[in-house]
Amino acid sequence: MNLIQWLSESVLSNTLLMVFLIIAIGFLIGKISFFGLELGDAGVLLIALVFGHFGIVVPSIIKDLGLICFVTAVGFIAGPKFFKNFKDNQTSYLLVGLSIILSGALLCVLLIELFHVPVDLCLGMLSGALTSTPGLAAALEATGSQTASVGYGIAYPFGVIGVVLFVQLMPKLLHADMEKERQLLIESGSEYTFDPNKHYVPIDAQGLFAFSFAIIAGLLIGMIKVPLPGGGVFSLGSSGGPLLSGLLFGHFGHAGNVSLQIPKQNLQEMREFGLVLFLLGAGTAAGSGFVAILQEHGIVLFLYGALMTLVPMLIGYFVAVKVMKLNLLNSLGSICGGMTSTPALGTLINTAGTDDVASSYAATYPIALVLIVIVSQLIGVFLM
Repeated sequence: MNLIQWLSESVLSNTLLMVFLIIAIGFLIGKISFFGLELGDAGVLLIALVFGHFGIVVPSIIKDLGLICFVTAVGFIAGPKFFKNFKDNQTSYLLVGLSIILSGALLCVLLIELFHVPVDLCLGMLSGALTSTPGLAAALEATGSQTASVGYGIAYPFGVIGVVLFVQLMPKLLHADMEKERQLLIESGSEYTFDPNKHYVPIDAQGLFAFSFAIIAGLLIGMIKVPLPGGGVFSLGSSGGPLLSGLLFGHFGHAGNVSLQIPKQNLQEMREFGLVLFLLGAGTAAGSGFVAILQEHGIVLFLYGALMTLVPMLIGYFVAVKVMKLNLLNSLGSICGGMTSTPALGTLINTAGTDDVASSYAATYPIALVLIVIVSQLIGVFLM
């Protein structure tokens, strides 16, 4: 057996080896600084796209597991401050989510009507530009066409990288004092406190019971289907359900006398590990036909997808900062949520130097999640 045969039969076919190879190379690439900006975790996505292009396949359950772990950890971390922050800024988060999704939907309709981009392809691009897998599922259901998946694959990479770079770039352009911004963020929400006179019993020191319990509850919540006009259905799915349960578990911290608290360090590690698993799974899937798609449909589709990322993001930022007067970190967190961008949140946490930005992300994310599903189905029903 020669070296090439050994590589193809033994090394490249070893899924676990490929998973950790992509992660390792991705982190190296993500650490490279360009004019003070880094890809960070999105470096894993970039390398996964390359590996996917050359035929490396990662089972979808790895991506799903990563997403579930990420959003559940985010929920636990944001939970203690989430409800107070949401109560104080609920109108702001609602308007940010609305402005992002509706501007993206309007741009999608304009591309369909003015430039004759096929409806199924354009809806898939909208979901990719906003990195919304539930939106893609809604587009597939509304159009009955697998071409939506092609559009998703075209727009998704820039949808991730564009927001990742944006949340790093804005503080630099504004010359933001990050210590001051962190103080403003902390002042915007008080933390839920537990009864000091009660003793809550932990099941295990690492919090794996509480984490697993939250995922079980979240997946069950995500399976609930709500009928929509036109015959469609909406569900929180495997991302929204665990996020919601994580928020509730993180907020209350106990069930009766049983402790549901998890050491913050463990949550941070689970959040990071879940994110990279999600990125490598999504990247290899999108990379498998990425070049062929662009060759067939033209580079202009990539530009359309980039527009559907940039325009809603900038409009959302304007609404957050100029209209609703949110502080910088709450604004950027809500942008990540409105763009349903899990990788950007990971980058923002590192940029901000605090996990508290997860609260505004968690407040805007469900709004955007519901809206992207609804507008995808409406556009598919009326324009197909």
